[in-house]
Amino acid sequence: MHNDTGRIHELDAVRGFALCGILVVNIWQLTDLAVVRAPGEMIPLRHLLSVLFEGRFFPIFSFLFGLSFALFLDSAAQRTDRPRLVLIRRLVALGLLGLVHHQFQPGEALLPYALVGLVILLPAAGLPRLAILVAGLAATIGVAVTLGGGFGLVPGLFLLGLATARYGIADTLDERGWQIAAAFALALPAAVLTALWEYRVPYLDLLISNAPPIAGLLGALAYLTGLLLLLRTETGSVLSEVLAPMGRMALTNYLGATALILLAEPHLGLAGTDKYGLLLALAAAIIVIQAVASWAWLQLFRYGPLEWLWRCVTWWELVPARRVPEPTRYR
Repeated sequence: MHNDTGRIHELDAVRGFALCGILVVNIWQLTDLAVVRAPGEMIPLRHLLSVLFEGRFFPIFSFLFGLSFALFLDSAAQRTDRPRLVLIRRLVALGLLGLVHHQFQPGEALLPYALVGLVILLPAAGLPRLAILVAGLAATIGVAVTLGGGFGLVPGLFLLGLATARYGIADTLDERGWQIAAAFALALPAAVLTALWEYRVPYLDLLISNAPPIAGLLGALAYLTGLLLLLRTETGSVLSEVLAPMGRMALTNYLGATALILLAEPHLGLAGTDKYGLLLALAAAIIVIQAVASWAWLQLFRYGPLEWLWRCVTWWELVPARRVPEPTRYR
């Protein structure tokens, strides 16, 4: 389903969902919470949160970036005869934002996204869709099995997102219920089994094990397909109204979360402690703040504040931001 700005509502909701999961991981990275309570022994709650969150939401976010890149490129091609130049300007602007953000959060994603977008996505956009799909699968699976996870997975996930757009899947989600259900039925047990595998790997062996990236990718697939199924229900439609505005303001919320975490940390004293319950409370508070702020902002404006700035730089013009109220009709 497309909303009034031409965006795909379900994908905005999934993007908002991924932001919520990434937030939990970012909090423990930014606040430097303790990981172990004894040499080689992870704090139990941190261990559980790692298996539920770490490496599960970053792949979804990366996949959606590649998909959105393709959709934007297609849209740009309808507005200008130089769409790649527009995309280059868009990625350079994202990289500059990421460079600034990197000073506050060294593990941030925007700068790597911009670089991979310039080096991998732009050249790949002109390839046949089958070649993009095969390259995406080979890169993603190859990195997960041999090199581990992290940012090494980004090129493959970008290509898979690009391929998904090229096959028209994003525009036909409403017609693919059974396919999504089949993918979820296969992904869920695989995600549970590999999560148990990851959970049982000793802490000191995690860095050299391929359990985390494999479990993370399968967990991401289960989360993604499960959420898409949930969004088709009455409960899911309510959840979508909360998540979609957050997803439409993903750039603002991603950077804003860093600011909120850094502002809160001195008052909470999380550094070096095992206060993971407090971490979850902080994550919940930030999600509520951003959900309410995103909804309220988008009642008045078509884009989030940083999304608007990014769009202005992309098109190199002042883009109208305020919503134009529909004229009142009298009988």
